[in-house]
Amino acid sequence: MAGKEEWTTVIRPKTGIFDLKLGEVWQYRDLIYMFLKRNFNSAYKQTILGPLWFLITPLMSSSMYTVIFGQIAGISTDGAPQFLFYLAGNTAWGYFSSCLTSTSSTFTGNAGLFGKVYFPRLVSPITTVIYALLSFFIQVVLMLAVMGIYAIRGVYVQPNMHLLLIPALIAEMALMGMGFGIIISSVTTKYRDLRILVSFGVSLWMYATPVVYPVSQIPEHLRKIIMLNPMAPIVSNFRYAFLGSGSFDWYYWGISWIVTAVVLFIGIVIFNRVEKTFMDTV
Repeated sequence: MAGKEEWTTVIRPKTGIFDLKLGEVWQYRDLIYMFLKRNFNSAYKQTILGPLWFLITPLMSSSMYTVIFGQIAGISTDGAPQFLFYLAGNTAWGYFSSCLTSTSSTFTGNAGLFGKVYFPRLVSPITTVIYALLSFFIQVVLMLAVMGIYAIRGVYVQPNMHLLLIPALIAEMALMGMGFGIIISSVTTKYRDLRILVSFGVSLWMYATPVVYPVSQIPEHLRKIIMLNPMAPIVSNFRYAFLGSGSFDWYYWGISWIVTAVVLFIGIVIFNRVEKTFMDTV
């Protein structure tokens, strides 16, 4: 009589909308590393400058903002050096927008892979968020280097103890970006034309966030509305922690965390529902 067979992996249907199987995600951490390596290689394969684009992109966009909004439009930067002001805003916003836009194609971009092999589907958006951190950290190092150059030249820059809260700001940007991203990804499995609105919507959202202007320049009657934008206090607080420009807004940051939690909750619910049937629609 043959011995009892022992299975190393057992795949069972999900029983509830919160059956995330995070333990499985941890078991597949090697797969996350492989996906990170794949994403890095595919992003810069057959490019001349390769990873240098991590530096070139924020430098070019910050220089453009300095000329257009700082020199031509003459928008105040609350005493911070103009280039640093825009570089700090670009660094924070860039990480969030990268998380959102990349995770928004989780289902459609990985349909072929999802249909061939089993692994926890949350691995894909988590990989995207971690991969975006690489670019973010490189840009933060760039920003610190520029801050050092300004300090050597005697230009006033005032980083402060709020730098200790930067990990919380990073975590919120990642969770919010992933939350909105998986909502969009889940919806676009059925309504493909909504993908066209994503990049346009993210661009509009940026201008509704104090990336190229300080909170102090927002008219009083619009300030409360703008600050209810969950990314507004994040960018403003991020810039204040590094440059001392503006102020650290605890009240609206608390509201921002509530919005992030709600968006992530809704995203997980929709993601788990769509995951069961998305292969029938993509």
